[in-house]
Amino acid sequence: MKNKKNYFYTSKKHSLYYTEVSTKSKIAVFFLHGLMSDVTGKKVKYMKSLCKKNNINFLAFDYSGHGKSSGIFEYQGIDDWVQEAVEFYKSKLKYKKIVLVGSSCGGWIAAKLIWKIKNIIGFIGIASAPDFTKHLMWDTFPVKAKKIIKSGKIYKLKNKYHSFYPIGKSLIKGGNKNLILHKKKNCNFPLRLFHGLKDDVVPIKYSYLLSKTLVSKDCLVMLQNNGDHSLSSKDDLKRIGRALMEIIYSNN
Repeated sequence: MKNKKNYFYTSKKHSLYYTEVSTKSKIAVFFLHGLMSDVTGKKVKYMKSLCKKNNINFLAFDYSGHGKSSGIFEYQGIDDWVQEAVEFYKSKLKYKKIVLVGSSCGGWIAAKLIWKIKNIIGFIGIASAPDFTKHLMWDTFPVKAKKIIKSGKIYKLKNKYHSFYPIGKSLIKGGNKNLILHKKKNCNFPLRLFHGLKDDVVPIKYSYLLSKTLVSKDCLVMLQNNGDHSLSSKDDLKRIGRALMEIIYSNN
């Protein structure tokens, strides 16, 4: 039986597992994980520990179809996960100053939140993958793959971090509803966009493209020499953590 204390229930009746650090601080870090990842990942654990050590609120949840949350991955999409993040924010974070942190797919979801929530004081993107369902998936798929997806079946996309990604209509359609790289949003807070030079999943240019969509006077694209797509080495995590704490302390 699920421990209800660690689950958030959405308007679509999904039960979303979450992890948190709760303090009296007025600042909270809201972490959005990557595709087919979850809140047990290295980056979540590191940031949760860092926030606990520095007495800062921290929250992260498994999207529907991920980790311990309900739902089947193949029938969920970016639109579902953005809405879940908005509902989660309204329930647990709306009275806090928010630092958004998004990893890969989560970088896209976190960026979408800038149009939808208030009190943001900083944004950290980690190998951000805005609009990836169109530019890195659909536009590159062979005709056969597109036919499979259009027919309502699942296309198995090979991936080095998982045996494959099961790609269905929901992921592609949900992505098309949430494209952002053709837009601009003025941001009155710092942006720190990390990307590994050895990332062979999401090209570095997507962090630069995101920096043109999210317009801030204080924006840095930070390249990690030996970083791959996960950016989960000790050195990577320390650099990301340092940037996070700089944003937080500048607002205390």
